[in-house]
Amino acid sequence: MRRTTALSALSLLFLLSPSLPANQAQPPRQNQDALPPRATQKPPLHGRHWMALTGKPLAATAGAMAFQQGGNAIDAACAMLGAVSTMWDTLGWGGETQALIYNPKTKTVVGINALGVAPSGATVEYYKSKGYNYPPEFGPLAAVTPGTPGGLLVMLKEFGTLSLAQVLAPAIAMADGYAIEAQAANLVERQKAEIKKWKYSPAVFLPHAGQTREAPEAGEIFRQADLAATLRKLVEAERTALAAGKSRGDAIQAAYDRFYKGDIAQEIVRGVREDGGLFTTDDLAKWQVKVEVPLSTTYKGIEVYKLAQWQQGPALLQALNILETIDVKALGYNTPRYLHTIYQTMNLAFADRDFYYGDPAFPPEEPMRGLLSKAYAKDRAKLVNPDRNDPSAKPGDPYPYQDPGGTNPFRRYLDAWPPPDKPVRISGGNGGNTTAWEDAFYAGTTSIQAADAQGWVISVTPSGGWIPAVVAGRTGVGLSQRAQSFVFDPAENPYNVMEPGKRPRVTLTPTLAMKDGLPWMAFSVQGGDSQDQNLLQYFLNIVEFGMAPQQAVEAPNMNSFQMRNSFQDHTSQPGRMLVASSTSQAIRAELQKMGYRLQFAERTSGPITAIWFDRKHGTMWGAASNHGEDYGIVW
Repeated sequence: MRRTTALSALSLLFLLSPSLPANQAQPPRQNQDALPPRATQKPPLHGRHWMALTGKPLAATAGAMAFQQGGNAIDAACAMLGAVSTMWDTLGWGGETQALIYNPKTKTVVGINALGVAPSGATVEYYKSKGYNYPPEFGPLAAVTPGTPGGLLVMLKEFGTLSLAQVLAPAIAMADGYAIEAQAANLVERQKAEIKKWKYSPAVFLPHAGQTREAPEAGEIFRQADLAATLRKLVEAERTALAAGKSRGDAIQAAYDRFYKGDIAQEIVRGVREDGGLFTTDDLAKWQVKVEVPLSTTYKGIEVYKLAQWQQGPALLQALNILETIDVKALGYNTPRYLHTIYQTMNLAFADRDFYYGDPAFPPEEPMRGLLSKAYAKDRAKLVNPDRNDPSAKPGDPYPYQDPGGTNPFRRYLDAWPPPDKPVRISGGNGGNTTAWEDAFYAGTTSIQAADAQGWVISVTPSGGWIPAVVAGRTGVGLSQRAQSFVFDPAENPYNVMEPGKRPRVTLTPTLAMKDGLPWMAFSVQGGDSQDQNLLQYFLNIVEFGMAPQQAVEAPNMNSFQMRNSFQDHTSQPGRMLVASSTSQAIRAELQKMGYRLQFAERTSGPITAIWFDRKHGTMWGAASNHGEDYGIVW
């Protein structure tokens, strides 16, 4: 009976959903000369009515369920967000959410900033008194205020169509019990010593306490009773408001208020303070989701949108501005000259990220007009050494490009950058083993893409609250670890110094691209500092080398480690480069002559998910890379 119902819903969608509007844009050709060959390890996805892609198959199903109920792409994204947060897919419910949304009604791209802030008492002086040079990697002092519940509720309220009860139904069912996958189950086992440091975390993560294996086994039914109760409280708040005659939006707002101002907030604060955290009820009550105007640039007629400088996304825009001055296609796909040029471009863009990006709600004002100006990029491109890596690449001075006669207020820091007491690392490469430093470099997040035939498009990179998370009291909510991205020394980054109420500069970076006034592509990737590196190369794979989306998400990428790690000790490893194991000996030798220390991996694309819009045929092409467990469902 249930199968018949599902098929009937799909059939109804097929009959009622219009196809995508068409124009003369051509689909990406599958270049016979590009690597890898045309065949891909995962099949390309083709859809007419909707697409739902994310980091786990089960969560993609939650998105499909929202579409089957008549929801739009925002509803589906919220359902997937609830599911991946419940699955601890490198995030928990107390993490952060950031998104780019194309609104077909206003024909604009908007940004969702649902990143938490440093709580009251989170001062540099406090952390230094505890012996920290940076906020810790784990624990309650690594936490910023929860952002994901607020981000989900605001997106649903402002841009969705379904009720909160409909959207959260899959997450609630999963919290009641779902078959946990091996990746999360094994990570819990590896991190159980850390999990045991916090009062409420073991009861959530270690159902077999005292046994040899205390974590759940792969395929075991994993139950989270406290989280299920918390999610049901949100639905109850909505239901009560609707019964009282409130509108859909006000009812969703009632759920928001219960989480951030009601009994859920009180239990979060009680639990985290019991574990040594700093949250107050006032911190949660004052925090707000921000709906923002994103930043953008153009590359060969394509408009590329990123969130503002409180995350690293503008570094991709800067890199595209630099590369637009170069004949990228003539370099040849993944030739030594191409890999070198991408590496050097990222050196310059990420050095600016490391010095200038921070929370725009706090002074000083970041010089983003200068950083994103084409003239600045043209002059930065002149610094690329065509023959060797530059291990001392530094941030530039965008202030003369920001305003006529502009002067840099932090010239003294810029001249001495990086600070002499923050040495670079020279370890790694030449086939060395994965280190804790590298784990942090790639740490955390998932990705969500959704689109529908009505024109709604969304790209999301939620994260935070990953295993091992501090669980806040009896809420089942795992807290973010994002405070570790702050710095304490203004000489390192004067825009990203920790203050109460401030957002740390994070790595999370969804992407939307527009062409001829219509959505062209939505894409994002899991990871940390690696994210915009992989997204840059994915974008070039399509624009410059003519790959189809699935081909592009599987194609080998290079990764640089020269930028400063946003986690742990914030050091860098100049000249270290990750390339695919399939890289030929001739290319390896040439890169080594250029000053690179190489390491190798079988898959280097990053776990990218993407949707490309085929305006000629009125369809969508979906892609989920072979790097991880990313998965898509389409109709």
